[in-house]
Amino acid sequence: MPWSAVSAGAAALVLAGCSPVVSIENADVPQWQATALPPVPGAVLEDAGKILNRDRIIREAADVPAGRYILTATCEGGGKAFFAVSLDGKKLADAGAACNGSRESTKITLPDAGTLEISTYSVDAPLIYAYRLAPAD
Repeated sequence: MPWSAVSAGAAALVLAGCSPVVSIENADVPQWQATALPPVPGAVLEDAGKILNRDRIIREAADVPAGRYILTATCEGGGKAFFAVSLDGKKLADAGAACNGSRESTKITLPDAGTLEISTYSVDAPLIYAYRLAPAD
């Protein structure tokens, strides 16, 4: 291998070591959410947080009206986050988001009014996530 290739490889490793890496454990969730998936008026349920150890994070909203909704989700950290949507204990949908900063949207129809629950989980912990469920236009 020519010395120039070895030198270039070594320089790349040194420069990569100098790049600041923000750990999920130390991430500022509100600051990240402000740009990754800002809250919107009219959302019936939204959440953002960290999954550090594969535990499910469950949030619920009571008295959500029947209708058509859009679940928008995003995450960072590698892997994928999953979102299970239930209405009064009956599973309606599963959605997922690749943890690369892109936003994923899933259409959800609530056939009746009731208590909505979104369970967020991942086997790819640690990661940071945000989602919101808002009426479809």
